[in-house]
Amino acid sequence: MEPSENIVIRPLKFTDLEAVCRIDYSLLGKKRDVYWENRLEKAEVSGLPSLAAEVDGTVIGFIIGSSSGWEYGVPENVGWIDSMGVAGEWQDKGVSQLLFQKIYEIFKTVGVDKIYVFVDWKKWDILKFFDNMGFRRGDMVNFRLSL
Repeated sequence: MEPSENIVIRPLKFTDLEAVCRIDYSLLGKKRDVYWENRLEKAEVSGLPSLAAEVDGTVIGFIIGSSSGWEYGVPENVGWIDSMGVAGEWQDKGVSQLLFQKIYEIFKTVGVDKIYVFVDWKKWDILKFFDNMGFRRGDMVNFRLSL
């Protein structure tokens, strides 16, 4: 389905906290208000590429990215999609694609030429989305230590 021409993509702001928490809760079924308060505060202060999708003044989706600074030997030309969410009634309407296309443009203008994302191997709908956006398996290895 084609996205509505009424969707506006703009920078995500701290004042979007309530909407982000609402979307996150609708997707995960648990409240993470303090988590999102910290994330949005950090994103706004640091200038991380973070975007909101809104219709008629209501936030219907968001995306938060970052870029590397040589952590663990990852070069500075690498970007990350850290978080993304779209309200249920707006899913499958092109909102995620619009958000991704805009953050892609931002990354490109600052010299990022590779974008990574961590996805749970069992989340087929999310894997399919990133596959449709052109992502392929990368060369980094995921390590886990259970406590």
